[in-house]
Formats: sequence, structure tokens, C-alpha cells
Amino acid sequence: MKKASFALLLLAIVVALSACGAKKEENNTNAGNATAGNSSNAAQEVTLKVGATPMPHAEILNFIKPALKEKGINLEVVEFNDYVQPNTQLYEKQLDANFFQHTPYLDQFNKDKGYDLVNVAGVHIEPFGAYSKKVKSADELKDGAKVVIPNDPSNGGRALALLAANNLIKLKDGVGVSGTVHDITENPKNLEITEVEAATLPRVLDEVDLALINTNYALEADLVPTKDALFIEGNDSPYVNILVSRPDNKDSDAMKTLAAELQTPEVKKFIEDNYKGAIVPTFK
Repeated sequence: MKKASFALLLLAIVVALSACGAKKEENNTNAGNATAGNSSNAAQEVTLKVGATPMPHAEILNFIKPALKEKGINLEVVEFNDYVQPNTQLYEKQLDANFFQHTPYLDQFNKDKGYDLVNVAGVHIEPFGAYSKKVKSADELKDGAKVVIPNDPSNGGRALALLAANNLIKLKDGVGVSGTVHDITENPKNLEITEVEAATLPRVLDEVDLALINTNYALEADLVPTKDALFIEGNDSPYVNILVSRPDNKDSDAMKTLAAELQTPEVKKFIEDNYKGAIVPTFK
């Protein structure tokens, strides 16, 4: 009897140890699966580093951050206050994309630098405007008035074309927005036109009679084109602001997702609600 009891006790201990071993193995397996799952999720998340000027480009990008996060994209927005470094750093692969420029500027930059940066998607138009704190209309500009325009070729030509469209100067036939100060054929008011760095234009507004300012820099200075400009470009402006990347990453899934997110109804509403016509979406 004692032998039978001892045998039963021994059997019970063996069964218990086997169950504990199986449970431990199951727990280890589950832990391994959880770790693998976490690693998989971490591997799936992609970081996109995008350069942008603060207003409105960085604001728009920051607006879509949560939506991109839900789609596995960590958007890192790097702000710049110039038009050179965002393209240079993109070309050198310090950035994955940038959002601050229009096609004519990109084309000229690529030509000048020998770059091959590409247009991924159009987002909005920023009507270029002329501002003054000394006169209330172009007609009030006096002989020899001081006028400042951007010193980069594409925006400088754009500013001259806007002056010509408002009969302040005349340019050589056919130069369009590619004109320079050397293409001015008539200057009836003898305007003293000076080219300066685009970012400094709002800062010198008090010192000149007229400043032709890119909208992103105007907004930073609390100037609203549709309200504060003496005159602005029409709605037919070809200067669509674009998302730009390199040929090697333009077709990546993450870049396509970023481009699609910049053209959603939510972004359209954000632009319309926040910029009140100063910026116009180019997508439907």
C-alpha cells in the first residue's frame, strides 16, 4: 500500500513538473512573439525629414503630422529661413524632401547647381505682392522711389513682371518672368530698383517706398497679401508651391503617402481657414 502511494505521489510530481515546463515554454514563446511583433512595428515606421520655410509650409506639414503618424510615418520638419540650404541639404541627402519653392525656382536652381531635384506634388499658390508703408497706391510713387525685389533669378523676374503688369516699368518683349533689371526698357518714374535677399525684404520695408515680397515672408511679418498689398498677382499665377525630392526616393511609398496627405480635403480646409485667401490650394 505504501509502495502504491509512493508511486502515485511520484507520478503526480512528474506531471506537475511537466506542466510547469510546458507553461514556461509557452510563456517564452509568447514573449518572443510579442518582441517580434514590436520589432516588426518599429521596422515598419519610416522617418521622413522634410525642410520647409516656417510659414506656411512648416505649418502645413505640422498639421498633417498626426495623420502621417497613423500611417507609420514619423514626419520631422526642419525649418529654414533661406531658399538655398533646403535644396542643398536635400541633394546631399541630409533631408528626404523639402516644401518651400515653386517650379520656376527649382528649375533655375537645378540649372545653376547641376542638381536633379524633382517635383513630387503641387500644393498651393502664394500670390506675390507689392507692399508699402509710405504710399497707398502705385500712382503715389514719386520719381526716384526706392523699390526692392528678391535677388534670386526666378523671384526677381517674377517681381519685375508684376511691376510691368502694373505699368510701373516695361520689359523687353518676350522675357516674361525671366527678366532681369537689365531687361527694363522703360522706367518712367525712374524707380531705384535694388535686389536683396528674399528673407530680408520685410525688414527693409520701412526704409523703402515699395517692396515686392514672397508671401511666406510676408505672412511671417503679419502682412496678408489680399489685404495689405498694393497689388498682387492674379489667380492665374503659374507659381505653384511644390513638394520636392530626389530621383532616388520620389517613388517611395512614404513619399507617395506624404504627397497624398498634402492634397487631402482636410489640408484644403486648413489652408482656407487659416490663410483667408492669402494662399490658394491648387488641388480639388
